[in-house]
Amino acid sequence: MTEATSLSRADFGRAMGVVLIWGLNFVVMKLGLRDLSPMLLGALRFAAAALPLILFVRRPALPWRLLAAYGLAQGLGQFGLLFLGLQWGMTAGMASVVMQTQAFFTLLLAAPLLGERARPSQWLGLCVALAGLVVIAMAHGDGPGQMTLIGFVLTLSAAFMWASSNIVVRFAVRAAPGYDPFGFIVWSSLFPIVPFSLFALALDGPEKVLHQLAGLDLGAVLAVLFLAWFATLLAYTLWTRLLQRHPAGRVVPFSLLVPVVGLAAAAVCFGERPSPAQWVGTAAVLLGLVINQGLAARTLGWLRAPQRA
Repeated sequence: MTEATSLSRADFGRAMGVVLIWGLNFVVMKLGLRDLSPMLLGALRFAAAALPLILFVRRPALPWRLLAAYGLAQGLGQFGLLFLGLQWGMTAGMASVVMQTQAFFTLLLAAPLLGERARPSQWLGLCVALAGLVVIAMAHGDGPGQMTLIGFVLTLSAAFMWASSNIVVRFAVRAAPGYDPFGFIVWSSLFPIVPFSLFALALDGPEKVLHQLAGLDLGAVLAVLFLAWFATLLAYTLWTRLLQRHPAGRVVPFSLLVPVVGLAAAAVCFGERPSPAQWVGTAAVLLGLVINQGLAARTLGWLRAPQRA
């Protein structure tokens, strides 16, 4: 697939749609965890994403090991840890910031696994972001509405698993450059269902699991469907297709807006107000991302490029 020279208005709208969905995603997770345990929420999310679509969506021409690796890393690893972090005291707003460190974990993993060499500016961005994370971690507390240290560590671990799934995607692109991203997401969503269900039974017990399922209200159902259909199937498919159509440097900057939406949504829905230290740490993480991606120069070049309707 050839890369477009610039984002069309339609692709710009798709990118902003992904930003909005992923930014609201953290608030919806918090709401879902009010009625469901982390492991049961994960099982229901990926069951709704995979079933019954696998009966109608063709499996992409990729090895089963890549589908399984992505499903377990992105599903069980990323969202299992993130759900636990949100339940154990991570605020929705700060989670939207910390999860963006997946870009730096991807950088660290890409060197030994993919043989990709990082530029000096990328290492500088990593150092700036790490300093921001240290500031955020030091600003934890145990009061109502405050971010806990265990919640922060679990969310940071979730970002690492997101980076691991990014590496799997790179291997998938090498194996089949033109694979269908929607089919990839649908079929890989099969693999987290059983592990999530087993963990739910082991950690919650069969009686509690049945009680939660029997007590599902409209709010919990809507949360599961939003996470499955919008945050998983729609957003990840749109994002992958944008990366197929445009250079990564033109698409990646949009991810910087996810914490903006996440922080604003958490403030409106839960009254979350980051501390001054957390604002400083957030600014450092976002600055590190800008440096890492070389976005200043690329953005200037993008703005100067002729736009097509």
